[in-house]
Amino acid sequence: MEEMHEIRPAKRPGVLAEGTLACPQCDAPVAPPYGRAAISAPVACPFCGRAGRLRDFLSLAKPTRPARVVVTVRQPQPAPRRRAPT
Repeated sequence: MEEMHEIRPAKRPGVLAEGTLACPQCDAPVAPPYGRAAISAPVACPFCGRAGRLRDFLSLAKPTRPARVVVTVRQPQPAPRRRAPT
């Protein structure tokens, strides 16, 4: 018996999900850091002042609300190889 596999090409390469950045305490929208940010980047709520990591403020629940973000995955770059001392 053969195993079946479904192949679904991504709509956009590297896109994992779309979500919302909102404070987990007061649910106020939180502006994402400018440009790209790591999931462990520090973030603070502009309304109640709660601080934490970006992952604590990220909700992947549907439907997304204002402060919408796109979660992407990047393959880490290999560390540069060091030359052996001569």
